[in-house]
Amino acid sequence: MPFVELDRLTPVEPVAGFRARFVHSDNMTLAFWEVEPGAELPEHAHPHEQISAVLEGRFELTVAGETRLLEPGMVAVIPPNVPHSGRAHTRCRILDAFHPVREDFR
Repeated sequence: MPFVELDRLTPVEPVAGFRARFVHSDNMTLAFWEVEPGAELPEHAHPHEQISAVLEGRFELTVAGETRLLEPGMVAVIPPNVPHSGRAHTRCRILDAFHPVREDFR
């Protein structure tokens, strides 16, 4: 499947206020998130390396105890097994890349 039309994918809401469309390859997962204002992502960790890019809005992200307010054009790199959490200050669009594939999001 070399081409994907995101609007044809059914959104999934794994955490209240966080809806995503997931695209999987053999080695990675992309998550296209739409986040409601005020939605909170509880602290968690996973064995996947993650890169998060804020496309729209303002999102407060805490990684290993360090907190930053991310805005469009800002990117966070989250190593495997590092605790992280977040909260949307506004409606947000965020793109996450995970390696290896997030089987739990298939």
